[in-house]
Amino acid sequence: MITPGSRYVALGSSFAAGPGIKPIVDKAAGRSASNYPHLVAEALGLELTDVTYSGATTATILRDRQDDAPPQLDAVGPETALVTITAGGNDLEYIGTFVRGSLMNTLAKPAGLLGKRVANRVRARVSYLKDPAQYDAVAASLTEIVLAVRERAPQSRILLVDYLTVAGPATRARLDVPLNEEQLPSVVMMADGLAKAFATAAERTGAGLVTASAASLDHAVGSPEPWVTGFRLRGGAPYHPTAAGMAAVAELIVAELRPVS
Repeated sequence: MITPGSRYVALGSSFAAGPGIKPIVDKAAGRSASNYPHLVAEALGLELTDVTYSGATTATILRDRQDDAPPQLDAVGPETALVTITAGGNDLEYIGTFVRGSLMNTLAKPAGLLGKRVANRVRARVSYLKDPAQYDAVAASLTEIVLAVRERAPQSRILLVDYLTVAGPATRARLDVPLNEEQLPSVVMMADGLAKAFATAAERTGAGLVTASAASLDHAVGSPEPWVTGFRLRGGAPYHPTAAGMAAVAELIVAELRPVS
């Protein structure tokens, strides 16, 4: 059990930071005061250090600076009692690929007026396939992060929190997202590979695992109650958690941390 007043450090990328969710407390980081770290800290009475940063990779958590921000791992110290980690998607360009593919398909519609060849050329500018080694590298990097946290804060509780599902069983190609019937399954494969990387890292390190991906299968784009945004050309972050999605992830984490009565 994490006691009230304990120090909580949140590490991660945009799926933890919450770009587009008001109020934004750090514009450069795209960090919201209503992201899951803030909600968890409020629910459990924890002292939060939130260094999540939109666009972060496992490298910017471990050792690299991001803009003017130091490596996120620098925020972890001996007194840290809880650490959550949501990262790895940007290593694979997971959401970036989804957004670019949606954009290219949208642009290909008017291109189609000029001929199928032009439209197909526009669509072909995005590759959805990843080498299995890339997923292995994410698992290895997540493992490295957990071990580095444990070295800095030996008594800390560490939770790997994977990504909310964006394209779920009910998400329809062309209708809910501007991808075709061949492209959409490839995006789902990327999400599955990322979730498996989290599971592998948890198994290797003994860290806790919060499977937001599994909990949100029925809350993807196109569902009656989506926890993520759809594709948009303006305003907000496409294919990212909504306020409801952040609240749902926070509930999963709190349930993991609170003792069973």
